This record gives sequence, structure tokens and C-alpha cells, in this order.
Amino acid sequence: MIDKVCIALDAMGGDHGPEVVVPGAAIALTRKPDTSFLFVGDEARIRPLLDAHPNLAAVSEIQHTDVAVRMEDKPSVALRQGRRRSSMWLALEAVKGRRAHVAVSAGNTGALMAMSRFCLRMLPDIDRPAIAAIWPTLRGESIVLDVGATIGADAKQLVDFAVMGSAMARILFDIERPTVGLLNVGVEEIKGVEQVKEAARLLKEQAFPGMDFRGFVEGDDIGKGSVDVVVTEGFSGNIALKTAEGTARQIGEYLRSALGRTFLSKIGYLLAKHAFDTLKDKMDPRKVNGGVFLGLDGVVIKSHGGADAEGFASAVELGYDMARYDLTAKILQGHVHERAAMAAGMASATEPALAEAAS
Repeated sequence: MIDKVCIALDAMGGDHGPEVVVPGAAIALTRKPDTSFLFVGDEARIRPLLDAHPNLAAVSEIQHTDVAVRMEDKPSVALRQGRRRSSMWLALEAVKGRRAHVAVSAGNTGALMAMSRFCLRMLPDIDRPAIAAIWPTLRGESIVLDVGATIGADAKQLVDFAVMGSAMARILFDIERPTVGLLNVGVEEIKGVEQVKEAARLLKEQAFPGMDFRGFVEGDDIGKGSVDVVVTEGFSGNIALKTAEGTARQIGEYLRSALGRTFLSKIGYLLAKHAFDTLKDKMDPRKVNGGVFLGLDGVVIKSHGGADAEGFASAVELGYDMARYDLTAKILQGHVHERAAMAAGMASATEPALAEAAS
């Protein structure tokens, strides 16, 4: 466990840049006082904002650059033009050079993923990265991955995602063996595409020590919190995420419209204000802001581009937890068990065939 966590912040990323990043870091510092910060970006914009927060300024330094990746840049363009000089790249480079334990950016998601893979590289034997999102549920929270990094994952990659998501859940939820489910169109074993069915077979037969595999889960199980970790590939995961976010906004608009329609509904709102405030707090997307890039040799957190200071603080705090409890080491540890279990499974499957051939 790391004693003091240093967080590199892409101060120019997102819709608002330093005007949100700096106050967001100040909020996070009040909750995680054993943190220091490296702000990467335009010092002329960062310094006055930092001076307004003396406690934050005392544990921070600025690395100046006047190059920023734009939200509309294609990943290939951002990688080619922003490499070595952009605030995004330099924040990642601080993690690679061990000057920071985690990088947080609200910038262009595609560019951040491309730069992260190029700068930090993938962990050994992990083919593709995954973005893990924290999902509010009826039970509390779950982790859903992948929500957009890898489109069309094969069975081995889905198993990798299960191992990585379990490592994250052990840190975030303090659970020894998180429950894991594979997202599918039904819970019956005959349903689903071959990659998902094969991944389920591997997870079930090998009995991975760091997880409690519960088989298939359906879309409504995500909100129920039926398992701690929901595993899927990036196409369906991203659709599920955007659908949930849109539905939450839709319900919020319905409530606002209904509660302001008549005088009696306004009176009813006042009488039930505490209950509505509780509901609003549970549906507040700022509380679960931040996607974790898993599979990299380093910790990277992606904040929503339009997040306000409170939302950005949530992403910073998530990065703090992932770094302090050494997410990368836990993924590597889980992956060693995964390789051993899969090797044992292949050996046990080969033995009967060899015996039959010998006879």
C-alpha cells in the first residue's frame, strides 16, 4: 500500500480545463489529505487558480506546456501531433517515469486510450484494454467492463476482463472474492454468441481463486446489482452505459415536469423534499464519475469531459484508491492465477485424448 499518492492531472483536458481541474483537485484533497498533485498544462492559466487554494498549492507542482489535445481530434491525429508535448501525454509520461502513481484526464477518450497504450504499454499477456465504469445499483455499486475500449472481444479477452474487474472490485468494495457475471441475452447456457459461451466455460471450469463466477447475467441484472462485476465487450457495454445515462436524465426530466405542473404537485414536492433529495443524490452522475483503463502498465482514469469540480474530484478520488491499493499489482497477481488455471485446464483436457491415442 502506497503511503502518499501523487496524481498527475491533465489540466487542459475536458470542456473546462483548469477552471474545473484545479477546484476539483482541491475538493479531493480535503477527502484524501495524503495526496500530492502534478498539474500539466498552461501555467499562466493554472497558477492563479492554484494560488486561490493555498493548501492545494502547498502539495502541488506545475509542468508547463501550451499544447493540448482537442476533444474533436481523432486518436491517430492526437497521437501524432500531441505526442511528447501535450498535457495529456506528459501526464501519462509522469506515470511511466514513476513521478506520479496515476494520471487523470477529462480529455478526448480515444486519444487518451491511444496515448496510454503507446506510452505505458499493456501488461504482459493481456491483449486488449478495458474501460471499467462504476455503476450505481439497488445494492450499492457494481463494476461494468468493458464500456468502450475493445469492440468484439474473444473468449480469452473476456476472461482477462473478468480477472481485471475482480482485482478492481477487491480494492473498491473490499471483497475477498467478488461475484462476477457475463452479460448475455439470457441466463441459459445455450444462449449467446460463441465467444461469451466459451468464456463462461473457462471461468466455470477453472475456478479462479480471486472471483466467484455466477454465470450469465442479463441487462436488468446490472441495475439490480446481481453481481459485483459485470463483464462484456466494449460495443454492448458502451450502449448499456449510454442507455442508462440517458434513462436517468429522462426520469429526472419527467419528475421535474410532473412536480412543477400544478399547485398541489408543488405542495407535494415540499412535503416529500427529503425523499426527493435522497433520490437526486443517488442519481447524481458526479458521484460515480471516472472510468478506469485496465490492462495498462500504470493507472489511468478518464473523467467525463463535461464534469464539474465535484465530478472531477470523484475521478481523482477513484484514481487515488486504485493507486494506493496497487491495482496494477493485483491485476498481475490475478493474471498469474488465470494463466495457471487455463494451463491446468488445457492439460486436463489433453490427457484423455493422449491416453486414447496411446491405447
